[in-house]
Amino acid sequence: MKKITLSIIFIFICFTSYAHIGHYSNYKKIEMEILRNNEIIGYNYYFFSKKDNVTLVTNQFKFDVKLLGATIFKVEGIGEEKYLKDQMISFNSKTLQNKKEKFVKLTLNKETNKFDIIGSSFTGEVSLENIVGNWWSHKILQASSQISPISGSIKEQIVTFVGKEKILINGDEYETDHFKLTSKDMSLPKDKRLNFDIWLDKKTSLIVKVTYQRMGNWEYRLKNYE
Repeated sequence: MKKITLSIIFIFICFTSYAHIGHYSNYKKIEMEILRNNEIIGYNYYFFSKKDNVTLVTNQFKFDVKLLGATIFKVEGIGEEKYLKDQMISFNSKTLQNKKEKFVKLTLNKETNKFDIIGSSFTGEVSLENIVGNWWSHKILQASSQISPISGSIKEQIVTFVGKEKILINGDEYETDHFKLTSKDMSLPKDKRLNFDIWLDKKTSLIVKVTYQRMGNWEYRLKNYE
């Protein structure tokens, strides 16, 4: 019981020490490369701009999966999160997935104090406790559910602290906290479930690596940041 209690306390301290978007106020860009089966197949870039109390986070991503030289899966998209101080007030994205268009239009409804979402997979209102499922913010590790940045669907999640780990990425060593993020509803089809390993660098507040398995071994890995 004591070990479990200490783990809960540690996670609480870890989360409360990473509290808000202000930890990213000095960043201009975060670059992640996307790998499948140890081969680089694309990128995921985040760009930050700030004016007064408004912060814009623009996400650009693209990857191609090839088999015998032919492209069998291709995704390309762009999204923009807008924050007023620490509160997200809007999110918009457009994604082309194998020539199929997907989208999300999210706005903060001040009257209901909820998010209104119109998406290619979900339309409705959700609690402000939801977070857009992108890899630039450690808040993904604090949320009980996330909004798909591609389609707007809502997925409840469970985050478990695995342990402290030193990992090497592109020649740089990071002292990280390793987390497991999974779907709360494990009865979902495998291709719909959340099942990620996430490594968070406390020094920079950056997620430096994400791995998962789906039609191969996937990895999002920090390449550069400014």
